[in-house]
Amino acid sequence: MTLAIFDLDRTLIKGDSDFLWGEFLSEIGAVDVNIYQSKNQYFFDQYMLRKLDIHEYLEFCLEPLSKYSMEILNQWHQWFMDQKIEQILLPKAQLVVDKHKEKGDTLMVITSTNRFVTEPIVARYGIKHLLATNPEIKEGQYTGKVKGEPCFQFGKINHLNKWLKKTSLSIKGASFYSDSYNDLPMLELVDYPIVVHGDDKLNAIAIERGWRCLDWT
Repeated sequence: MTLAIFDLDRTLIKGDSDFLWGEFLSEIGAVDVNIYQSKNQYFFDQYMLRKLDIHEYLEFCLEPLSKYSMEILNQWHQWFMDQKIEQILLPKAQLVVDKHKEKGDTLMVITSTNRFVTEPIVARYGIKHLLATNPEIKEGQYTGKVKGEPCFQFGKINHLNKWLKKTSLSIKGASFYSDSYNDLPMLELVDYPIVVHGDDKLNAIAIERGWRCLDWT
């Protein structure tokens, strides 16, 4: 079986799930609106400029998870899916996912956004495997800290290699779909790099190297 790997934010969905989760928390009053929205926008801008300090960002975005029970967080995530995510799912992306399934490929999403936010979105596309940044859990409660290495830039490759060692699969013949220059290490790793809604820097590289560029909007 061949791997078909997808980034999530601005690739499979028309938006950034982590940023939208922060907006959602602000809207329902779960965080201090003035402080949180300002920092949320700051970190989003840093990411787009490819200057994000991933550890500083994760300390910020995981902290609210430690303040509430799993039951409350899961209820909120259902509302989040209804209010923020359903309208930015991409039918053309679903068609590509389904086509890979028909071919018998093994599908995976690999994303820097944390597993709590992303797992229900990935399931919505019918994708079984997810590699994401893992929030730490102790005694049934999120601690606000990261478990292990963030799944970001070269960290995505490290997470993937650990997963591959547990399976009979290899990276040979794999494809990877992404929008971001931050994912250049992953795109260079696979046999079939595919740019979807690429940022300016990634699009320039894709054109130079003859990579496929797609628009699913």
